[in-house]
Amino acid sequence: MQRSILILGGTAEARALAGKLAGDPRFTVELSLAGRTRAPAEQPVPVRVGGFGGAGGLAAYLRQKDVSILIDATHPYAAQISRNAAKAAEVSGIPLVALRRSPWLRQPGDRWIEVESVADAVNALGKAPRKAFLTLGRQELLPFEAAPQYAYLVRSVDPVEPPLAVPNAVYLTARGPFEQADEARLLRDHGIEAIVAKNSGGPASYGKIAAARDLGIDVILIRRPDLPDVPSVETVQEMLAWLDHAPVPLK
Repeated sequence: MQRSILILGGTAEARALAGKLAGDPRFTVELSLAGRTRAPAEQPVPVRVGGFGGAGGLAAYLRQKDVSILIDATHPYAAQISRNAAKAAEVSGIPLVALRRSPWLRQPGDRWIEVESVADAVNALGKAPRKAFLTLGRQELLPFEAAPQYAYLVRSVDPVEPPLAVPNAVYLTARGPFEQADEARLLRDHGIEAIVAKNSGGPASYGKIAAARDLGIDVILIRRPDLPDVPSVETVQEMLAWLDHAPVPLK
């Protein structure tokens, strides 16, 4: 009999894992997306979109769908979803494992300023006008309106609508991965003096970090939030190995 897996996704790793499991006769797989991205990438398994109504709603969904294993492959900064997943797994008694990519580590030559929040990142830019490259979600950009003296280059998956109420901003819509050489060219072409980013980890968006190191550009990194202490792996291959030995009876 097949085991049912629900993947809480929204990351490249979630999509890659779903692709690996799509043809595995041992499992039926559903991928859940929060729905914040207007045009999500095509997925290799059935997809549900939208929230569950908190931890209780997720626990009820797990029971309703007779889910065998819950996989939290959400973004490292999606802390509330991860907390809901941990609580739902506890309430329902369904095994949970998280797929959490490791954060980037400081390398010689990195000019990092690490802060706790987007508001702290605005303050870390300083008072003097600078050209700043913002690589945050479009829903997290509003605090930068408090610092209209900067010239902003904003890159997001979806268009920023409405645009920021600042006098000087350029918008790019793009989905990674981004190569280091392309990122270096972008930084030079726009005269960027500082980058504001999350420590997302993984290779897809590391190009800007490596390019900033080579060009001597400041990087203001927002630290990762605290996440629930649950069983976790760092890579898709490790997750596949975990599933091969998952302590879950066949249904």
